[in-house]
Amino acid sequence: MRLLALALTFVAIASAEVKVCAGPPVYEPCEIWFEMTDAEAVKHPNPYVSVELRAEFRSPKGGRTKVIPGFWDGGKRFGVRFAPDFEGRWDFRFLSNLESVDKKVHSFSAGPARTPGFVNVFNTRYFKYDQPETPHFWMGDTCYSFATIPRESFEALVDKRVEQKFTHLRGLVLGWEETAEKVLADPDQPDVAHFQEVDRRVDYMTQRGLVYDLILGGDRNQLAELLPKRRQRERYVKYLVARYAGFNITWQGVQEFEEYPEGRKLLQEIGGYLEKHDPYRHPRSTHAVTSSGPLAADGWPDYIVQQSSDEALAAVEFELYPRPLVNAEPGYEDSGAGATHPHHVDSDEMRRRVWRAAVRGQWVTFGNTGTYGGRDRKVDLSYLDSAGARYMTHLADFFLQTRYFELLPYYRVDGGVATALQRVPFRAEKAEGVEYVVYVEKPGPIELIVPKAKYDVSWFNPIDGAWVVDKKNKKFKGDRFQSPGPPDPTHDWVLYVRREGKKEGMNRSYKLESRLTKVKRVEQADTARPYQIQFPDSAELVAAEEYEFNATLTKSTRAAKKTLFVWMGEVSDSGSGSAPRVLGTKQFGKFRIPADLTDIYPATLQVRLYGVDGLGVVYEAFKSYRLVKE
Repeated sequence: MRLLALALTFVAIASAEVKVCAGPPVYEPCEIWFEMTDAEAVKHPNPYVSVELRAEFRSPKGGRTKVIPGFWDGGKRFGVRFAPDFEGRWDFRFLSNLESVDKKVHSFSAGPARTPGFVNVFNTRYFKYDQPETPHFWMGDTCYSFATIPRESFEALVDKRVEQKFTHLRGLVLGWEETAEKVLADPDQPDVAHFQEVDRRVDYMTQRGLVYDLILGGDRNQLAELLPKRRQRERYVKYLVARYAGFNITWQGVQEFEEYPEGRKLLQEIGGYLEKHDPYRHPRSTHAVTSSGPLAADGWPDYIVQQSSDEALAAVEFELYPRPLVNAEPGYEDSGAGATHPHHVDSDEMRRRVWRAAVRGQWVTFGNTGTYGGRDRKVDLSYLDSAGARYMTHLADFFLQTRYFELLPYYRVDGGVATALQRVPFRAEKAEGVEYVVYVEKPGPIELIVPKAKYDVSWFNPIDGAWVVDKKNKKFKGDRFQSPGPPDPTHDWVLYVRREGKKEGMNRSYKLESRLTKVKRVEQADTARPYQIQFPDSAELVAAEEYEFNATLTKSTRAAKKTLFVWMGEVSDSGSGSAPRVLGTKQFGKFRIPADLTDIYPATLQVRLYGVDGLGVVYEAFKSYRLVKE
């Protein structure tokens, strides 16, 4: 009996007191906390490096298991943050090299959901929530320094953006250089207090319904320099997963990956760590100087991020990459805080850029020079209610009354740029038109070719969100809609042509339909292609030099003359892990060959010229050059 009593006493001392959440709603974090024993603390003087901790959660539905890493929270304290995806009792056990918790089993019960769940990719081009029949409209804002501005300012910014119908906020989890270098001054022991504050802010975003687009590291090779070893980078990614995967987030890699000498390899590595450790498979991508599209071939990105207002790049990449396209920076609105870069534009130009992006099939992220929290720029809340932010609200109001989760770029239009929903009914041979959104940036006649039917027609003012009925064409019957132009030729308008009854019937019968979005075949045959590469005509090019590029049209059709072009350059097996780069987005012009495409010279440079013609057909021309170093 005495031996049994001693054994029981030993177990009581060796077991950690585990504090488990009580009844969290589905899709919201259950937080589990404990402290390692004094003996374990002696054994693990740097627990961030030496302690192994993960938790296995068994679902009440189907017995499925999710595994999520735990995280060190300073001192002797550890946490696990897990979001259940089903109601009912969840049993979990720890797996750890801390004997006080290893293989110990606990449980909690999850209550009814208060949110539609996490955002994930749907039907190739779109986003939805976990809950069935719930599409997600991605409209983001940018505040890079969200983690370091005063908390009252941060909460005021979030509250206003939610009121303005934004659904995402992107920012640097480490902050800019001064902060990041302090947080990871020791790559093997991060500043826990910083992440505790980020926790509170991500939790606040989540409670207010915003998705956090988490950027793991800044630009200028920041993350590679702060974490030079692979094991340090994996530990860091695992730590972020442990702290933030239980929230509604997306991953956005690093800021401007092209500024990393081995950016492609680094992102492949990070993408692999996220896949390994994130049980929720939150969407993954990375920010870019121009586009992360060239990384799509590596397999890990779930969506593409652009930083561009170029319509050719938007059109071509939409057709090339079967993934959602998020334009994280078509520009920043300067509504008085000051412009320091060429892409800092006035409110009207910002409005035009986001609408062009939206009808080209992109999900748009906004920024204001007074609130985006750029390097050496303070966040000034007086710019929160800018004209550009109000224009974004009007954009949301418009698309939320459409079937935005099925719209695709549409090419049979003159006088504007369009996106549309056309469906081929079961056992039918021809498509039927449902709705057409035409962005008319400049005054002039409009012609829209549609399947023959009766349509309702109206105009939307993107400046004030007002609807104007086209009295002459309020109802239209036929297959060729024509209009002399918008009601007021002094600014841009949105033409909305739809079969209102058909759309309402579809909304009543089903919200979402899981159907594969077809990806267009790229035409490579010389006989089909309406252009050819004329310049450069030299067989040898010098890295970092600028050259005349030119595509010559070989066909004079109306569709060929409307072709949009993107020039891409790539060096295979370059040794630097460099991704293909966008060289230019015009039919002709002077383009520079990036100096960091390869570390090995001479090399073979492959130049690909992609074009999307006026009917939406995608073409590719190809030419090889010998690339040398000056």
